[in-house]
Amino acid sequence: MVILSCFIVLLSAAGCGKDVKPEIAYDPEKYLQRSDQLVNEKEYAEARKILLEVKNRDTKKKYGPLAHLKIADSYVREGEPDQAIAQYRMFIELYPTNQYAAYAQYQIGMVYFSQVESAERGTGAARSALAEFSKLKILYPRNPYRDVVELRIEKCRNILAEGDYIIAEFYYKKDAYAASANRIEGLIRTYPDYKKMEEALLLLGKAYKEMKAKDKAKAVFDQLISKYPSSKAAKEARKIRL
Repeated sequence: MVILSCFIVLLSAAGCGKDVKPEIAYDPEKYLQRSDQLVNEKEYAEARKILLEVKNRDTKKKYGPLAHLKIADSYVREGEPDQAIAQYRMFIELYPTNQYAAYAQYQIGMVYFSQVESAERGTGAARSALAEFSKLKILYPRNPYRDVVELRIEKCRNILAEGDYIIAEFYYKKDAYAASANRIEGLIRTYPDYKKMEEALLLLGKAYKEMKAKDKAKAVFDQLISKYPSSKAAKEARKIRL
């Protein structure tokens, strides 16, 4: 009996010596703060577990929408754009009138915009970003990102126009003058604010000239010289328009 009693005492002492962490009481604000810390530590999966719990336990939709947004943001930080876009879209479907809905729509555009590199490689992303930023302006006209969105839209439009110009130039070099002219005509109609419009007009005039459409060529060259008189393109147009 003495031996058994001592053994029980030793077990009790060993149990008391363990560093047992008490279970943290559910507090949505502290959970959100903890998720931010985990994201900063690149523990994205663990952060999302906490955020999902906040979302599932939030019956009054006070903290759930914010937790949902943080889940989407965590995918952006992790470099998972498709997952992020899916979560932002789901947020807008679930909370279309929420104060953060405009942010979610803006972020969709920004995810695509961040993938834009150049006219050669970024036209698909630029087209998607332009569509999403345009949707932001329609759905949330008073969004707080208006000024910066206009700059993003301008860049997307110029990248798309530049992509059309590159294709038109390729056609021209391959002696496919009609295809080149068609592409430039579309560029001028769709992107009248293209920053290299003088070069586009020069290429169009040259394509018309190669097609033996002398009147069209002369009209384009005259337009170029009138609108951009001091440009290099206008100088070249003066030499070849006759």
